[in-house]
Amino acid sequence: MRKQVLFIHSAGSQNLHQGSSDLKAYLQKAFSDEYILLDPDMPDPENPKYTLWKDQLDKVFASLDSGVILIGHSLGGSVLLKYLSEEVCTQTVAGLFMIAAPYWGEDNDWLAEEYTLSEDFALKLPPISQIFLYHSCYDEIVPPVHLEHYMRKLPQANIRMLDGSEHAFSDGVPELIDDIKEL
Repeated sequence: MRKQVLFIHSAGSQNLHQGSSDLKAYLQKAFSDEYILLDPDMPDPENPKYTLWKDQLDKVFASLDSGVILIGHSLGGSVLLKYLSEEVCTQTVAGLFMIAAPYWGEDNDWLAEEYTLSEDFALKLPPISQIFLYHSCYDEIVPPVHLEHYMRKLPQANIRMLDGSEHAFSDGVPELIDDIKEL
């Protein structure tokens, strides 16, 4: 049976070569026949609202198998984490992989109450076998300070600080594929 991988894309246009579209294409190509990539279109990505994305996740999670692998890119990563810490997740989660995810509520430029995690969100997460955080050293869209916030709140997470200034990861994240295959 093929393992399910749920990919939640970033905010912004998801047209060809925009947003998470190239990263999604990379993932589709990189996964062998033992994985199935689920990549739902999230509502109104150019003007995202947490409540609409949550409603979509409710539908998606209702159809997931236990042992699912979760990947969130940029806003998709922070939305997944908020969802997991606030909603009941009946499936076991084999791994949570967050790529260049913003941490909302700490820095003046990143104050958006609808995406802000509760102070004790880490205690409210369902059991997750492995958590991985990927971030570029020089990401100008979501600066590395966001990763530092997550590192303090999720000390059990595996950290992958990547060289360069990528945010969209148009050429992929080989470390991500390696980490998933090692689960």
